Amino acid sequence: MIEYNEKKEKVILVGVALGNKSEEDTLSSLDELEELAKTAGAESVGRIIQIRDQFHPQTYVGKGKLEEIKDLLFEQEATGIICDDELSPVQTRNLEEALDVKVLDRTLVILDIFAARASTSEGKIQVELAQLKYAQTRLTGRGTSMSRLGGGIGTRGPGEKKLEQDRRLIKSRIALLNRELKDVKRHREVTRENRSKKQLPVIAIVGYTNAGKSTLLNSLTDAKIYAEDQLFATLDPTTRSLQLESGQEVLLTDTVGFIRKLPHHLIEAFKSTLEEAKYAQVILHVVDASSEEADVQMYTVYETLAELGVTGKPVITAFNKQDLLTEKVNLRDFKADLRVEISAKSGWGFTELLAAIETVLREQKQYIETLYGFHEAGKIALIRKYGEVVLEEYTADGILIKAYIPGNLVGKVKSESED
Repeated sequence: MIEYNEKKEKVILVGVALGNKSEEDTLSSLDELEELAKTAGAESVGRIIQIRDQFHPQTYVGKGKLEEIKDLLFEQEATGIICDDELSPVQTRNLEEALDVKVLDRTLVILDIFAARASTSEGKIQVELAQLKYAQTRLTGRGTSMSRLGGGIGTRGPGEKKLEQDRRLIKSRIALLNRELKDVKRHREVTRENRSKKQLPVIAIVGYTNAGKSTLLNSLTDAKIYAEDQLFATLDPTTRSLQLESGQEVLLTDTVGFIRKLPHHLIEAFKSTLEEAKYAQVILHVVDASSEEADVQMYTVYETLAELGVTGKPVITAFNKQDLLTEKVNLRDFKADLRVEISAKSGWGFTELLAAIETVLREQKQYIETLYGFHEAGKIALIRKYGEVVLEEYTADGILIKAYIPGNLVGKVKSESED
């Protein structure tokens, strides 16, 4: 955990523009890093970028830039630096020795934010697991850390190095957390199976952090979950039911926001949470249309979904925050099946959004046109609950139903007249 005093800690942001990456991309990434630092409780008072073919294996940046960082630290009276990439243990140690200040990387800042935001037991387990795996690779012996335990009579012998003890404790704690996470995962799978038995379609809301996913869920379902204009405002997934215009009930599940360079430790730890999208029938991709980085953010979302194995599902892209636009922005998402423009805050565009959801769900269903006897009302009730009724007409011979229903419901609502 990063500890901050009431007075914000001043930090210098440091980025490296590699050969295949433009300086403009690096500047954009540092803008985001500044927001991350602000969310974690630090104030950015300067930034330095170096253009290199590869990261310096020992110090992340070259010797010349190290001197520039030293000067800037002194000028701004900064107490630390945050590097825009995940540092190796060697790079961290060498930078700390060369600069004599706190050295953080992007991964550690994100982990710190997640630790502060996790509210459920599952979220806390996932964050701690990610933090321990990050720390495990960074255990190095320095100074007294390598000294033997104790001394005097009764303590002679091989002893145990503190470093080895720390590794053993972390390994033991990781094993315990993994067992707890497996229990949580089993509970999640049971919940998922129960939803499946109810045959309610699940729509996973995904998107870049701060795109407005939680605000959208609140506006559509009155979920009352925390939603603020900040990175990673919510971590824990929330599922709420929504009744569509046709009367069909669906489940909307909010997921943790994505971000570029999302730490691998977090993806692994939060896999059971993020996999909600894997088992959904539809992906609702929320994009911040007011962001200059909208295209990059969309790419990051699809890249992360692919890493999680979420592919081949119908995608509805909702270009959100239209209320913040001062002029028309022509954004495209060629991977989406349908695209709509909305304002999650005001509710503008919701009619088109809900119609798009109905359209996509309809394409996954089977059309039936059946005459039911008056005594078969139970079957009609199933159609109303899990399908989309297009026509319900009472005739002298029975009730005529035209509807779209899930494939697994066809056998259950077969009319006696069809036998």
